Amino acid sequence: MDDRLFRNAMGKFATGVTVITTKVDEHIHGMTANAFMSVSLNPRLVAISISEKAKMLEKINNSKRFVVNILSNEQKNLSMHFAGQLIEGVSVEFETIDDMPVIKNALANIICNVKSAYVEGDHTVFIGEVTELKLTDGEPLAFFEGKYGKVVKD
Repeated sequence: MDDRLFRNAMGKFATGVTVITTKVDEHIHGMTANAFMSVSLNPRLVAISISEKAKMLEKINNSKRFVVNILSNEQKNLSMHFAGQLIEGVSVEFETIDDMPVIKNALANIICNVKSAYVEGDHTVFIGEVTELKLTDGEPLAFFEGKYGKVVKD
């Protein structure tokens, strides 16, 4: 099968949208990602997958910490900004929890220490042990077939 067919198949899985943030030498770094999942309740673990081509890979390897910021449907501009699709006038508001940068008004900020990392194919899968959480009410930003959308509740 060709790469496009595989990408199209993966795009059939609707996901939420996150921005992964970390801090190295007092500099904040972020990237948009939808490769995120819960792994375990006890201990509390999550997983993220970062491409070998992403600048964020080195940042997380250095900091050994990351934050998963689950975006609301009102934060599409932040997703586009951290995906490198520059949008003029984007103002990113960070707060700090446990000395880590979190995106203000995200639906959830999940602060993690890297527990382990696995290189698989052209990505590194980081398992993060959750150390802190912050939740905010709102509706999630969704992503399906390469497009943003909203979740419709019954």
